[in-house]
Amino acid sequence: MNIVPMRDLKDTVRIEQLCAGDNGPVFVTKNGYGRLVVMDIEYFEKTMKKIYEASAVNKGIDDMQNGKTVDGNKIIEEMSKKYGF
Repeated sequence: MNIVPMRDLKDTVRIEQLCAGDNGPVFVTKNGYGRLVVMDIEYFEKTMKKIYEASAVNKGIDDMQNGKTVDGNKIIEEMSKKYGF
């Protein structure tokens, strides 16, 4: 985990190096308290993708637990009859 004080943000090359690749986010502090998070765009995109996928899985589990699903074979059979395929 990389933690830097806010005044170090002036050294953009060093901050970029800390963020590069899978080094993860850099936590920026102000007066000793967490204030900002800086991260590489690829790391951000990977993280957002994981969050989206986990959310979709959780929604599917919730749907299953609440009876909001239908049998796949039944739907295929109904569509076959309706659309003739």
